[in-house]
Amino acid sequence: MTTAERTVRLGITGGAVLVVLGIVAYVLTDFASATALIPSFFGFAFVALGLVGRDAARERLAVYGLAALSLVGIAGSTRGLTNLLALVTGGSVELPVAAVSQGVMTLVCLAVLVAALGYIIEERRR
Repeated sequence: MTTAERTVRLGITGGAVLVVLGIVAYVLTDFASATALIPSFFGFAFVALGLVGRDAARERLAVYGLAALSLVGIAGSTRGLTNLLALVTGGSVELPVAAVSQGVMTLVCLAVLVAALGYIIEERRR
């Protein structure tokens, strides 16, 4: 399996995780805020890019798209990591569902970004 194939597969898997995460967060907040669905929107985009990347002629486009989308996701959800860390260490936060959702989204986006960067570095060395 090539680096591009692994990245595309991780994009699809990570996207599915984000879709479920967003829906679960929305349900757990009693449908109070549509912002709980933000991970789902990113997840659908990850899955779409992953499916585009299954075509060998478009895998480069898909991987670069996954990298860009991951950067945006990290930038928007990183602040949740401190709240997630507080929860994990036994502290309390005002919105625990949001903290978990943002923390998990950051970690998924980071994993996809690392995989995409691996592909980009490998591609540059050729």
